[in-house]
Amino acid sequence: MKVAALQMVSGTQRSDNLAMARRLLEQAAAAGAELAVLPEYFCAMGLRDTDKLALRETPGDGVVQTFLALAAQELQMWVVGGTLPMQTADPARVHNTTLVYAPSGQCAARYDKIHLFRFDNGREHFDEGRVIEAGATPVQFDLPSRTGHTWRIGLSVCYDLRFPELYRLHASAGAELLLVPSAFTHTTGQAHWELLLRARAVENLAYVLAPAQGGLHENGRQTWGHSMLVDPWGQVVGARAQGPGVVLGELDAGRVRQVRAQLPALEHRVL
Repeated sequence: MKVAALQMVSGTQRSDNLAMARRLLEQAAAAGAELAVLPEYFCAMGLRDTDKLALRETPGDGVVQTFLALAAQELQMWVVGGTLPMQTADPARVHNTTLVYAPSGQCAARYDKIHLFRFDNGREHFDEGRVIEAGATPVQFDLPSRTGHTWRIGLSVCYDLRFPELYRLHASAGAELLLVPSAFTHTTGQAHWELLLRARAVENLAYVLAPAQGGLHENGRQTWGHSMLVDPWGQVVGARAQGPGVVLGELDAGRVRQVRAQLPALEHRVL
């Protein structure tokens, strides 16, 4: 199955970001991708954390949800909307939500980011918990590919990458592909991004597809980029350093079976 990680440098205007996302989705579809994944915050990177509140949507109703549903249906492709702000019971907070759309245009899965990023090195300060309400439930979904193989796919977002127990849970549920839409900072990405992605692939003997924000944003934030596809042996099979673009790659279910048979580490767990 051909898949695509879409890298963006999202700005503050939702309409501009959606226009860029559509162009990248069209490129992925033209290249034959069955699954295309947008990065975290693809629809907007605001000037302030609280800008998310004005863009929040309710399930089944909203500009971004309509955009994703139409793109999936018109391009006949599975589309994963990296994240968008979704309403919570608290008017001062939103969920940071991944939505999955089937080629029918129907929403097939929803995942609310569980782990919320906080970082302070004296120069950069981030605390997602100020505006975002954490999710609580790991989510997998099934994607029947054109080859006849049904892929079990585990969902995650950005900072989740630092918590291997989430990915082990996905693998225990049969996941062969792990998605990590992200907006890693330049500082943390330079230090740990590829290392963590490859570790999650090796630990779980699964493909990892990680679309990212990559560049200097209107709000002054610099993101690391390096969207990539990693195979179940930990090899990077496709990547893009910076700027908007599409990372394409082929998934082979036989490769997953092969490495899991050669090195049955998932069967050897005792804890």
